[in-house]
Amino acid sequence: MTDDRPDLPELRASDADRERVAEVLRDAVAEGRLDMEEFDERLEATYKARTYGELEPITRDLPGAGGAAPAPVNMVKETLPEGAVDWRSRIGGEPTSTWAAGVMSGFQRKGRWTMPRRFTAFTFWGGGELDLREARFEDREVVVNCVAIMGGMNVVVPPGVEVVVRGIGIMGGFDHREEGVPGDPGAPRVVVTGFAFWGGVGVERKMTRAEKQRLKAEGKAARRDEIEGGGPWSGGRHELRAERHERRRERHEERRERQWERAEERRERRERGEP
Repeated sequence: MTDDRPDLPELRASDADRERVAEVLRDAVAEGRLDMEEFDERLEATYKARTYGELEPITRDLPGAGGAAPAPVNMVKETLPEGAVDWRSRIGGEPTSTWAAGVMSGFQRKGRWTMPRRFTAFTFWGGGELDLREARFEDREVVVNCVAIMGGMNVVVPPGVEVVVRGIGIMGGFDHREEGVPGDPGAPRVVVTGFAFWGGVGVERKMTRAEKQRLKAEGKAARRDEIEGGGPWSGGRHELRAERHERRRERHEERRERQWERAEERRERRERGEP
């Protein structure tokens, strides 16, 4: 579906719009409709495009998913269920870094950064953490190549991401517990591979702190509504005291988690020789 407003081509395009065009180009080169030179030229033009008007001509002569009709840029944004992740907006862009090493020290990649198609991590008598919970992804499938020799690595992925583990361990191992969990539609796929000798590579799935706080806030609001509306949580002072106790317990857990994170940051700075 397209919008016929004359001013629409001048609207600014988002990263998700550019990634949808790039996906059409990838399908076209796989089907033999474009050669690699044409693909490279159009892909470069896609990531340079700033408006819909610059994006639309790139796929004008290419068929859509069914192979019958042209594939215009979709100008209509799909609405997502509340709390759902817009994975399309997190795929694409230039990688922040492609490797990290911890030799008798440690390293960490976390927060808002762009995970490349292939990231290589090396640890020797050290440790490292690759946190992808708030990261963007250069492509729909990314590979983390871990080499851990008498050291360790930990890969943290957000809920909804598919994980595949292919590493080899000798007197060490790779964590397979998160493997086989289906991913969300459109979510990236993280492949963890490499080699561990007297070391280990862990994989865990965790929500961001903001997501935890959002879920807690929703739970508190639901309990308050039930108390005020005479629902299962109603019953007067006993339920109110229970809710206050639950809030105190949650605040205590949050303080303990923040203290643990600060202690981990201090330990990692010491390992890196930083003050």
